[in-house]
Amino acid sequence: MEDDDILDAQDTSEGPQPRPQSLMLAFFGNHVLEEGDVGVYSGSIIDVLGRVGVGEQAVRSTLTRMVNRGLLRRRREGRRMFFGLTPQATRVLQDGRTRIWQQGAVNDDWDGSWTLLGFSLPDSWKRQRHDLRSRLTWSGFGALYSGLWIAPGNIDVSGVVEELGLAAHVKIFHAQADVATDIELMIRDTWDLESIATRYVLFDKRWTAHLDAGAGDDPIGTRLRLVSEWLWTIRADPRLPARHLPPEWPARPAQETFRRVADHTAGPAREMAHELLETTRMR
Repeated sequence: MEDDDILDAQDTSEGPQPRPQSLMLAFFGNHVLEEGDVGVYSGSIIDVLGRVGVGEQAVRSTLTRMVNRGLLRRRREGRRMFFGLTPQATRVLQDGRTRIWQQGAVNDDWDGSWTLLGFSLPDSWKRQRHDLRSRLTWSGFGALYSGLWIAPGNIDVSGVVEELGLAAHVKIFHAQADVATDIELMIRDTWDLESIATRYVLFDKRWTAHLDAGAGDDPIGTRLRLVSEWLWTIRADPRLPARHLPPEWPARPAQETFRRVADHTAGPAREMAHELLETTRMR
């Protein structure tokens, strides 16, 4: 199970449509992650995900698939089934929480350092290559060359490499660019800035319209869509140093809009979750 799979979404004319698994983990990140060893009744999950357009059968099949892939665990109490997080899913959600609430989308304090990762894998290792590239992308790396990836800052990806079993095939360095290197050109050549900027612009447009339309009466569904879309928006952004990005980079206004909606829905969503969700301890 890879982080990019969790955060994947389908683009439509109305914006990204997160897959049921993305919405499921956003749900657990919103309402379970900070509660400790808690499981949620499947009927409660069906209710909440139904508010964002996921049908009962899709919820049930997603729950089963996520249990099989080691992302959720279940506990039966009588005729009711409860679902809680595994350590793997907790890691992914904690990483996402750091990206959303601690790091943010704007990198104003870059220290000039870069992390470089070189790898050479056998041609037959297609899955391993896909997994490594996916995890590197989520960690902020871009392909400087086919087997040499780079990320701004001092990034610790040793755990990712060990987890994938690729330590013998990967070399990691931390360095600074020589004065002869045109950093802005390197950034434009390594990352698709236009695509990243477009995600922010569209997110800002959609959610500014939501704010202008008023609060609505479903804060738990609104917050679920908000967090899922924001994770999809930032997943391709390596938090490049702000001073080397084009003027009027749209990440800042998009992040301000995200936080405004998040602040507006936090309390009401928490109260609604307390009323709607039936939970138990996953002893």
